[in-house]
Amino acid sequence: MPQSAIDRVARAFAPGHLGELSALVPVELVDEVLARHRATEQRVRLLPSRVVVYLLVAGALFAGLGWQQVWDRLVAGLGHVDSCPSRTAIALALRRVGPGPLRSLFEVLACPAPGSTRWRGLLVCALDGTVTSVPDSPANTIRYVKQRGGPTGGGSYPGLRLVALVACGTRTLIDATFGPTTTGETVYAQVLTRSLHAGMLLLADRGLSSAALVAAAHARGAHVLVRARTAAANGPALPVTRALDDGSWLSMLGATRVRVIDAQITSATTAATTTSHYRLVTTLLDPRTHPADQLAGLYHQRWQVETAYLELKSTILGGRVLRARTPDGIEQEVYALLIAYQALRTAIGRRDHHHRDPARPRQLHDRAERRTRPDHRQPARRRHRSPDRTARRDRRRGHRTTTASNPPPHERPHRQTSDLQVQRPRPQHRPQDLQDHPDHHDLDKTDAHLTSRHCP
Repeated sequence: MPQSAIDRVARAFAPGHLGELSALVPVELVDEVLARHRATEQRVRLLPSRVVVYLLVAGALFAGLGWQQVWDRLVAGLGHVDSCPSRTAIALALRRVGPGPLRSLFEVLACPAPGSTRWRGLLVCALDGTVTSVPDSPANTIRYVKQRGGPTGGGSYPGLRLVALVACGTRTLIDATFGPTTTGETVYAQVLTRSLHAGMLLLADRGLSSAALVAAAHARGAHVLVRARTAAANGPALPVTRALDDGSWLSMLGATRVRVIDAQITSATTAATTTSHYRLVTTLLDPRTHPADQLAGLYHQRWQVETAYLELKSTILGGRVLRARTPDGIEQEVYALLIAYQALRTAIGRRDHHHRDPARPRQLHDRAERRTRPDHRQPARRRHRSPDRTARRDRRRGHRTTTASNPPPHERPHRQTSDLQVQRPRPQHRPQDLQDHPDHHDLDKTDAHLTSRHCP
């Protein structure tokens, strides 16, 4: 009897198939979460539940294609798979699996990858939120509403708010939650404090500098470094209870004892020079082990969570709206998107960690620090051209002639772009005192320890 297409597909997908990412999303893990949610098929199907999970993750990687086109790419390397499920069959299979297995799979995979940034023994992570669009269907608009306001009367699509906790350095996800935009970021951020623990340093923006969030993170044993609004911008009252030598002072934010750092950060560009006032609040109270100027420079790492959202919304999704037209389908698709992103960032983090030269530690370049260094890049090798031919080509392309006053880019000195000053006097201890302190660590020390809660 000839082998049916169903048998060939079921057997071909037995080991799972996501290319190189299959090692990060193993079939044993997929089968485990499917069994936990009782989503395993009861009979042989053209679309077994395991295949549906991999189809969802592949759909996040090919966001611009329909499900049947995603199927073609998923089975392209298997050979002899001449049967493509219909759109109705795929829709029924997605509904049969549901969002539960994808949520559990993400919870297992969410962890800081090797190479995540550690500063003075603390795992540096950032917390922030973003808004993305979902399809404008009757079912979706019941849960996800359109944003109001604007010259045209509001948003064109319903909005979904995503809040994530990201490990700096590798930008891998530690935890994430999402829901309608009618719920604020601070509420979702409170949920993510479940993933904080001792040995972590949380960076957050002014919108998340509430006393409740700082207290919740502190209760979990994690340290906090957040930017607070000043009193002139309806910020919290932070009276001075004790002035410190490095220009910071101790105060109270609600019931939590904090340290306040006022800093002036000057950024110079070719267009203009701007100076911004930053008020930072931290639970790291000792100015000797955690100097104010270094904390002000470290705070810029918070922007890595914004880069993570750029990768999710622009690089992977390409600015597109999600596919699903029901709230359960949206939840399923968002978790598949987070799984695909986590697999990609974990693969990148592992590659960088294994190929990193231990004799040359990675530096955290920060815009809030003054760095002046020459550019050591060498000019690219060019074919020999006659002077007349080169001049004609440059005129045609609009290139300027290189002179002593206008050197090529590789010979120009590095522009001095920014400066940072803490508004109060610096401490009087000598730099070597910090070097001898037992808590002194390199800024670029990496974290190779993965939490037992998340690691597959």
